[in-house]
Amino acid sequence: MPRSAVLLLALVLTPAGLAAPPKQGVLVPGRSLGGIELGATRAHVRSAWGTRFGRCRSCLNPTWYFNLRRFQPAGAGVEFVDDRVAAVFTLWSPAGWRTTRGLRLGESAARITTVYGPLKRLSCNETLSVLTLPRGSVQSLFYVVDDQLWGFGLARLGVPACR
Repeated sequence: MPRSAVLLLALVLTPAGLAAPPKQGVLVPGRSLGGIELGATRAHVRSAWGTRFGRCRSCLNPTWYFNLRRFQPAGAGVEFVDDRVAAVFTLWSPAGWRTTRGLRLGESAARITTVYGPLKRLSCNETLSVLTLPRGSVQSLFYVVDDQLWGFGLARLGVPACR
């Protein structure tokens, strides 16, 4: 079955009210995070992760936060530009998230470069930095706090990596 047909079938068979952000998501560098690809529509995000999200009130672009538990910050977020996903990222450090190469949140930051090679490091603030892995028009993001892998992200080039 073609990939587009499988996606359409999944959208039809998954009521948005039953969908939820993945408890254990996967970063596919350059492609997707938690099953959400850059360029996806709001409708696709609702179908995949549901309608229980908060909206960022101070963000420049529309940004939705999907918390795994109410009033607790762990989960994932999505930023939209022109009604399409421009960035997708973890919130805090949700347990169980990994990359396709087995890199897991909570591991030593040194393991990031062991797995993916030398990466450019940006300092976001005094405690948060991000290592970037560019591929074409997409950058995969590895957030680091206290020398540990704290979160993942995926963003179009030009979308700020620091969150």
